Amino acid sequence: MARYPTPRFEDKVCAPEDLEQRLAELPRPIVFTNGCFDILHRGHVTYLAQAAALGASLIVAVNTDASVKRQGKGIDRPINPQDNRAAVLAALESVALVTWFDDDTPARLIEAVKPDVLVKGGDWTIDNIVGSAETLARGGQVHSIPFLFDTSTTATLTKIRAGEGKE
Repeated sequence: MARYPTPRFEDKVCAPEDLEQRLAELPRPIVFTNGCFDILHRGHVTYLAQAAALGASLIVAVNTDASVKRQGKGIDRPINPQDNRAAVLAALESVALVTWFDDDTPARLIEAVKPDVLVKGGDWTIDNIVGSAETLARGGQVHSIPFLFDTSTTATLTKIRAGEGKE
């Protein structure tokens, strides 16, 4: 029986407790973003590629399943469990490292990473981005990247649940 290697992208998934060592191995400037990334869509991958272009290494932190549930997105969310969401993100060329956080905000993780660039999507104003004041105080940059595509996981799930697109 043939043996197949574990895909290399799996090595880009990093437990928070291993983050310090892994950060030291990444080229700077480090860009940081976070989110649920439940059902990856064009808006997500476009945003992540744009974020990655702002530095040398993009770190993506995903909310744990419990953290997603606390956000009130619906009782059945997340659709995809944390490990699957992290692996799919890690498979993207634009992503250097994927980790996770269980708090309601990524504030503690951002302070541990101390990114050179902090990024969120266009629905966040810079003054409302968690960690923006601290990042700016360190001399870093904070960006709110405008959406190029009108896509969202919530809208996709609403469409699926309504049976739209059935023939």
